[in-house]
Amino acid sequence: MVNVSIARRYARALLDVASEAGRVDAVAEQLSAFAQAFAKSPELTDVLLNPAYTRTQRSQVVEGVMKALPGGADPLLASTLRLLVDRNRQGYLPDIARLFGDMADARAGRVRGQVTTAAPLSADALAGIQKSLQQLTQRNVILETRVDPSLLGGVSAQVGSILYDGSLRTQLEEMRRELKQH
Repeated sequence: MVNVSIARRYARALLDVASEAGRVDAVAEQLSAFAQAFAKSPELTDVLLNPAYTRTQRSQVVEGVMKALPGGADPLLASTLRLLVDRNRQGYLPDIARLFGDMADARAGRVRGQVTTAAPLSADALAGIQKSLQQLTQRNVILETRVDPSLLGGVSAQVGSILYDGSLRTQLEEMRRELKQH
């Protein structure tokens, strides 16, 4: 079981240092890319988590992945990743990346959300939904889009823990429940 408080401490420390340097967004982007690289590759994950590999081997793999990042890894991120390997905390990397992103968004007054539609949205429609959600939440909303044909029509948006469901599927389901009651 992963101790999230350890991941939170590393994420907070990296956020504080990146804030002082004015590079929070760049570090967040690179940290996310780094964590995704390991999540997508079972071989890389094995090197990080398997005790059969030495600290030197892990360090070499981490250095190689950092060099593969576009423009190379930010020095702040590089030193944090080296520290994780030195202290055998590399297993916390996915949680650190997630928590760092959440903390950076909170500090910047942003919230992330997901919009699900039955068909792809035009840029204007997405901008309108984003503006409405910003007015509802009083925060800057960054949206990801997803297409799910099972919605039949309408829009379902989740921002933080709040779900705004205006999908045709949900409306039909509510009508079905009401008709069953009568």
